[in-house]
Amino acid sequence: MTGPSPSPAIYDLAVVGGGPAGVAGALTAALRGLRVALVDSGARLGGQYFRHRGVPGEPPTEGFARFARQVRALTERAEVLTGRQVWAVTREDDGFTAHCLGGTAVRCRRLLIATGAHDRPLPFPGWDLPGVLTAGGAQALLKGQGVVAGDRVVVAGTGPFLLPVAAGLAAAGARIPGVYEANGGLGLARHPLLALGKAGEAARHLAAFARHRVPYRTRHAVVAAHGDRELEAVTVARLDRDWNVLDTRRVPCDTLATGYGFVPQIDLGVQLGCATRPDADGTPVLRADAAQRTTVPGVWAAGEPTGVGGRHLSELEGRIAGLSAAADHDDGPGPPELLLRRRARQRAFAAALLAAYPVKDGWRGWLRDDTLVCRCEEVPLARIREARDLGATDARSVKLLSRAGMGWCQGRICGHPVACLAGGDPAAPRRPIAQPVTLAALAELTLEEPHD
Repeated sequence: MTGPSPSPAIYDLAVVGGGPAGVAGALTAALRGLRVALVDSGARLGGQYFRHRGVPGEPPTEGFARFARQVRALTERAEVLTGRQVWAVTREDDGFTAHCLGGTAVRCRRLLIATGAHDRPLPFPGWDLPGVLTAGGAQALLKGQGVVAGDRVVVAGTGPFLLPVAAGLAAAGARIPGVYEANGGLGLARHPLLALGKAGEAARHLAAFARHRVPYRTRHAVVAAHGDRELEAVTVARLDRDWNVLDTRRVPCDTLATGYGFVPQIDLGVQLGCATRPDADGTPVLRADAAQRTTVPGVWAAGEPTGVGGRHLSELEGRIAGLSAAADHDDGPGPPELLLRRRARQRAFAAALLAAYPVKDGWRGWLRDDTLVCRCEEVPLARIREARDLGATDARSVKLLSRAGMGWCQGRICGHPVACLAGGDPAAPRRPIAQPVTLAALAELTLEEPHD
């Protein structure tokens, strides 16, 4: 497969992703003398965590000033290509070519994948109504565009990410009828030393809840959304430890933001043949060694693609990957032991978070036969059950029999719940196209003539 003529420049390192991991990796390698290009789909660097503030008077995101200094230093030392979404990476004789929407192609000898993650939603009756979105989507609108998703916003799901989302919406003027955490409130009690560093941050969010009179309820979840043409109310359930419904009540609202963790974006690595491993919660991530090298020579990975762990871990992994790529270039020293020890502590905290905020099997009991599981292809739960009755034993066979996961998003949204309903953990994505792409972009590619 060949494509549009790449830039004549061949970079020592190309980094895909402009969040904390990508910027740290690119800057570290550039400071060591490598010729670096960073490619990101956004108009500005920052990823999901460091989106530019859009609400006047909103306090800066923690660590934003430091990140901004890193970006300024990076732009002085490397080529930063924003607004370019990488949809495929191909191997070349002298390295790799990253193909971007719009025809841009970036050639490099080494590649760092730092593509982050996206929200993991769970299906429930009414989740396809206008007014229902992910927690990350609500935060992206607020931080990136200064848009408050609604007037009365319910925030629900599991994990500490719900706290800053709800606090930010409340500070921007939204009324929050409730923040509903499906797990218990003492998930990190078994790891007091690990939780100590985050206690202050959580306390600030809870103080904001008190100031704006936001109710916070643990072992509660939204199990249904209601409305004729748009969201009008949700059913909130009190749950047992396994997320089975104990009792319910109806809460009026016009917006619902849900989040049940994150799905790492590993498509580019899988395209290139990088091996994967299951994370602590069963989610497939790219396998990387102590220096963040993947199993494919010349390819490194950092941040969420190697396991969801937050900003601090992502930045550390990016720095380690940048140092490792530089050592590969000039036979210099690799990552120092101090960085490796700090990464180990952050990984221990990430593992504790995954253990504290698991997705329990009880969510399957929230569904009805007519509940859409795959929204793109409008596949209800009943068709997935029919597929299982016909002998489907995994997500792939369910997909072939029911079309779940064959729509526009190619399983990015429904892949996790379909795998769970099929009786297994999600498998690594096998998409030849990492991001949705136009037919015009595909038309620019030509197939090589077969060799005799």
